[in-house]
Amino acid sequence: MTSEQTTPLRLDLKRDEKLTIAWQDGVVCVYPLVLLRKMCPCALCKDEREAAATRPKTSLAVLPESFVEGTPTVLDAQLVGNYALKITWSDQHDTGIYSFQYLREICPQPN
Repeated sequence: MTSEQTTPLRLDLKRDEKLTIAWQDGVVCVYPLVLLRKMCPCALCKDEREAAATRPKTSLAVLPESFVEGTPTVLDAQLVGNYALKITWSDQHDTGIYSFQYLREICPQPN
């Protein structure tokens, strides 16, 4: 089900910086690539985030292996039907399909 909140008017991808989405309801969301990579919706990444959330907190933050090499960049991005975006990352990870609904849910401080 689509709505004005989950229907993008414009997607602007800067492959080494950010994804900007202007939504039909007038909200604009700017997603740093590091956020999108960390919030990958694939089952493997989701399981890793959930496991990390249940681990005891320590003063030493351990980043996932995919972020040790630096900031992620986008090698390719493709629309999936009228409902999602599939991203291939510089670490070769490409199984996450970011639905527009999910992207709207994780929008950092909408403008």
